[in-house]
Amino acid sequence: MAARGEFSSRTAFVLAASGSAIGLGNIWGFPIKVASNGGGAFVFTYIILTFLLAYPILMAELLIGRNAKADTVKSMVKIGGKKSRGLGALTGYWGMLTASLILSFYAIIAGGMLSHASGSVANLVGLPVNWFVNDSMLGTIVFCAAFFVLTIGVVASGVASGIEKWSTRLMPLLILLIIALIVYIATLPGASEGWAIYLQPDFSKITEPSLVLDALGQAFFSLSLGVGTMMVYGSYVSKSENLPKLGATVAGMDIGIAVLAGMLVIPAMYVAQYNGVVIFDDKGQLLQSTDLIFNVMPSLFSSMGGTGIIVSLIFFVLMSIAALTSSISMLEVPVAYASDSLGITRKKSAWLIGLGIFAFSLVIIFNSAALFGLVVNFATEFSEPLIGILFCIFVGWIWQRNALLAELKQGSPDMENTLFWKIWPSYVRFVCPAIVLVLLLRSFL
Repeated sequence: MAARGEFSSRTAFVLAASGSAIGLGNIWGFPIKVASNGGGAFVFTYIILTFLLAYPILMAELLIGRNAKADTVKSMVKIGGKKSRGLGALTGYWGMLTASLILSFYAIIAGGMLSHASGSVANLVGLPVNWFVNDSMLGTIVFCAAFFVLTIGVVASGVASGIEKWSTRLMPLLILLIIALIVYIATLPGASEGWAIYLQPDFSKITEPSLVLDALGQAFFSLSLGVGTMMVYGSYVSKSENLPKLGATVAGMDIGIAVLAGMLVIPAMYVAQYNGVVIFDDKGQLLQSTDLIFNVMPSLFSSMGGTGIIVSLIFFVLMSIAALTSSISMLEVPVAYASDSLGITRKKSAWLIGLGIFAFSLVIIFNSAALFGLVVNFATEFSEPLIGILFCIFVGWIWQRNALLAELKQGSPDMENTLFWKIWPSYVRFVCPAIVLVLLLRSFL
């Protein structure tokens, strides 16, 4: 297994797995949902539901991966046994396809982050800015390609020299940048209104189905569940590690970064409004997230004068880092399969698969009106929840209970007597599939 790669420490795994979970959905999507769903009431509900739904499924993925020490296909086939071998393989392949589809549109958005960060650099050194931020077809392709090169470069370097090395550097930098911007934005006129909305929960909205369903969706999707990323990362974890504790740490990190992001983005939105930037439409609803991030925030930075250039650079570098730490894990899913099951070298498989997904990104870019929303909806609203349900079925119903306990006991010999073991197997068997099914039905309805 040494040749395959393994995280060198508990901290390395936590930072890498947290990086996978903490992407644009946390840094940007979470604050938008908070602002639209009763402020702190949504935060409270989200934290509860993360541990009621996301954490149990996260544990299922980590256990499947560490048990087989292999890619998603081999891992699912192993626990499926003879009777469910076909379904296991299908689930593994489906997870790879979904991760690839998500990366194909995710890289387009992330390329926009890189273009605005580059525009800030150009502005800082006195070069023309328009080309970087004018939303042209050529610019979109160039920066999407640049983002793929960064992602492929990290994954091609391997687990220790690539994923671990860059996760342990980028995640602390991400947190420092968020905190620095929180402190600065808090000093600006208008920020207090955003803080009030964020910190004063409107608990009357907790009973609203829309808030609960939004919180459920955020809890599920923000941890990168349902595509096999955590399964593959779990396969790089030492057998001596206590997985329930590791999983709880990752979930806690995910929540913590999301809460910090809310402290940054929501006050910043109201600072923008104070400066005359429109953040609500004619019906009083928040603008769409892409409008907010690519129009509202740059308008805010422009209103700050010279300081705004620095703030803009920090903000979009922050967003680019968040996107990169997630994209690495998405590409790792098919690359692990190519390396483990097909015997292709990591470097070759990373470039071949990465360029293949980039080619599909180009198809989306050239047919954005027809394809972008379709791919997003299929991958995130249909495919991810359905695969999440299958993971629960395999762990709860197909994987033999004694074998499951034996895997857990490798990192925690007293597992049989813990509260986790008394609750989790039945919970992931009955409750989690039912909750994810609700998310799936909501997509159709």
